[in-house]
Amino acid sequence: MKIGIIGAGFIGSALATRLTSLGHSVAIANSRGPETLGEVAQKTGATPVTAPEAAHYGEIIVVTIPLKNIPDLPKDLFEGVPADVPVIDTSNYYPLLRDGHLSELEHGELTESEWVQQHLGRPVVKVFNNIMAEHLEKSGKPAGTPGRIALPVAGDDPTAKQKVMALVDELGFDAVDNGSLHESWRQQPGTPTYGADLPAGELAQQLESLGTTRTEQQHAQFLANHAALEKQMQAQGVKLQ
Repeated sequence: MKIGIIGAGFIGSALATRLTSLGHSVAIANSRGPETLGEVAQKTGATPVTAPEAAHYGEIIVVTIPLKNIPDLPKDLFEGVPADVPVIDTSNYYPLLRDGHLSELEHGELTESEWVQQHLGRPVVKVFNNIMAEHLEKSGKPAGTPGRIALPVAGDDPTAKQKVMALVDELGFDAVDNGSLHESWRQQPGTPTYGADLPAGELAQQLESLGTTRTEQQHAQFLANHAALEKQMQAQGVKLQ
């Protein structure tokens, strides 16, 4: 399969490495141009390209850049890309460490991926946002392995979601349907599922326990949880890409 990746940070590079190892043809782009991706290409086996080239390259496209940079992508980035090509969004909102404050997300009007979808002008499927890059690259296991890590997948297009879920399985993880993009708040930072590396049964139970409609109390609690995590990361000197 041909897969285009826009973003060459931790998650983008981890995905490129795993996908090429599985025999996929991967094109990868960053904001600085393909000439700056020599080291990434050598490590991952992916072909450096521009962002528009990556967007038009594959049968699946992955957008994995800092949330704050989403509005800077070309407005016509996906113009001419067939409607049946899924676009994966891996983004997370880190207001303290990277993204600044975005009122729509602070007030809970939109989920993070709904916000991304609005700016891209293209339906997205949310996945790969709640697993560490190292685990994504190295912790995949064959189907049926006890304790296999499961990843939630949210989106509004059932066909696109199924195609993405099949890719998740190929990468070595169980895919758990997390409902619509409006329900993707259940896999955002601050929630019990974020970064938890749960097996499928436990992940499904956690998602179900949260309900489908986010309450004001839940939103406030998850923001507080994430703020505490960001402060801890800041104290540890963690830098985000």
